[in-house]
Amino acid sequence: MRRTRLAGALTAVLLALATTGCSDGSGSGKGNAGGTATTTTTADRVEPLAAPAAHRLPVTVSSADGRTVTVTSTDRIVPLSGSLNEIVFTLGLGGKVVARDITATFEQAAKLPVVTRAHDVSAESVLSLRPTVVLAESTTGPAEAVAQIRDAGIPLVVVKPAKELADVGTRIDAVAAALGVRDSGTALRERTEERIDAVRKGIPAREEKPRVAFLYVRGSAAVYLLGGAESGASSLLEAAGAVDAGKESGLTKDFTPLTSEALAQAAPDAILVMSKGLDSVGGIDGLVRIPGVAQTPAGAGKRVVSVDDGVLLNYGPRTDRVLKSLVGQLYGEEK
Repeated sequence: MRRTRLAGALTAVLLALATTGCSDGSGSGKGNAGGTATTTTTADRVEPLAAPAAHRLPVTVSSADGRTVTVTSTDRIVPLSGSLNEIVFTLGLGGKVVARDITATFEQAAKLPVVTRAHDVSAESVLSLRPTVVLAESTTGPAEAVAQIRDAGIPLVVVKPAKELADVGTRIDAVAAALGVRDSGTALRERTEERIDAVRKGIPAREEKPRVAFLYVRGSAAVYLLGGAESGASSLLEAAGAVDAGKESGLTKDFTPLTSEALAQAAPDAILVMSKGLDSVGGIDGLVRIPGVAQTPAGAGKRVVSVDDGVLLNYGPRTDRVLKSLVGQLYGEEK
């Protein structure tokens, strides 16, 4: 789960999931458009730049919350979301990161201390690590914790959350600027955009676009939601040559409770879920037992696409891998 549109809609759910161990998995299990569960062995790792640029500090940047922040040292970095952690590590600054958010699931960050529970930041935990700069998103909370960190004199830069594919380059640039490595940011943005473009060029041409519904499910907490226009998945689905069935059916917000009526209106040809969510309901067979799912074209054919929780909605340096997995499963061409 990323700190994206899910953060506002699912805070209470995430608090419950933090105690059940379902909130931060990277999930290797996958479904596919043919309805057979598979397991990947690809390591959940980021790929740092081979030759990161030298720092140029101090830097003064505009924070997304309207403040102007000066950063004088990046010796001890605390990124407060999995997506921001991913960007920092990929910029080649992983050795300077001293903490992680619970949603930073990739291998290189695994041994770092966690300073969040669900999406709530512990100001005490952050400050105990003596950070020289903290990176947050506008959805980071609670506000009191963010204020406590800032009042302690720690430079805190807020980055706008990711909502769509177009945000990938902007977020990389913002993080790189805040850490004094603009040249590395440019190199990473160009590499990421080139890889995304390469995937998009390989998408099979179809006369009729498949309708895909994004479902957020957590069987352990009895949470079943249907994504709408603001779920964060629409841009990925559209880039993959598909139609966001929830958005197309008129759901203008982020998520709505999953009902038979809502599913019938969406009428998806395939269903997109997070890997841990799919595991939590008992795989594809369990998913189709959720009321209304079996009555959709996707449910009848057990056409399910699953992507790891730790990357699906990050819109970061690994977005090309997400898109490639989505395309491969959706069109039955993933190896």
